[in-house]
Amino acid sequence: MMPKSAEGPAFYATGRHGAWRDVRAVLHPPYTAWHLSYVVLGAMIAHVVNWAILAWTLLAFFLAVGIAAHALDELRGRPLGTELPGWLLASSAALGLGAATVIGVIAATRIGAGLIIFIVVGAFFVLAYDLELFGGVVHTDLGFALSWGAFPVLTSAYAQTLTLSWGAIVLAGSAALSSAAQRNLSNPVRMIRRRVTAVEGEIRFADGSTRPIDRDFLLVPSERALRALSLAMIGVAVAFVLVRRLP
Repeated sequence: MMPKSAEGPAFYATGRHGAWRDVRAVLHPPYTAWHLSYVVLGAMIAHVVNWAILAWTLLAFFLAVGIAAHALDELRGRPLGTELPGWLLASSAALGLGAATVIGVIAATRIGAGLIIFIVVGAFFVLAYDLELFGGVVHTDLGFALSWGAFPVLTSAYAQTLTLSWGAIVLAGSAALSSAAQRNLSNPVRMIRRRVTAVEGEIRFADGSTRPIDRDFLLVPSERALRALSLAMIGVAVAFVLVRRLP
């Protein structure tokens, strides 16, 4: 019998197969919130935060990344094994990316034309990464770190200040490193959950005792780390908001 930790395509989408589990799997709630935290932190670079701009930036990234990018990823090869209709995934991707683009264009007309560059780059990242265009050159660990880590920080910072300070650049680098850590933890987890059917082996200690290597042994530590890191990043973003909002 498969251990509970190994049921489902992700630790946040376990239990009996069904529409709700499939939706959770595609939305990737902890990872989406993690990357939206970068948007919040990027805005905190501004001396005076425009909270309306931050709210619209968060909505745009949720639509583009949380919905469109994840729907495209599932549409291409069904890595999560969901039973969501193809038309639903395709329409969600189109509407999500389209709505995010509209928000960006409206913002560019009111804030500054420089945002157009970020809109184009953001759309490129969504399509090139999740559809593995250009031979998958963007669908790499580095591509993930730059597109889902550094880019949200830089976009949000620019939307607030219409410039990219050294502080924003350093913060973007830190977000890229955090995303790289996420990627390196989640890669083997995804492989085990979605492709591995059996795990065999044991660890032999110096005192002669042994410990079997099973799916839980491989999954639990990495997934605990991913849970903790996602909550930690969300907590950091919330803390900065509270500091800036409260007297």
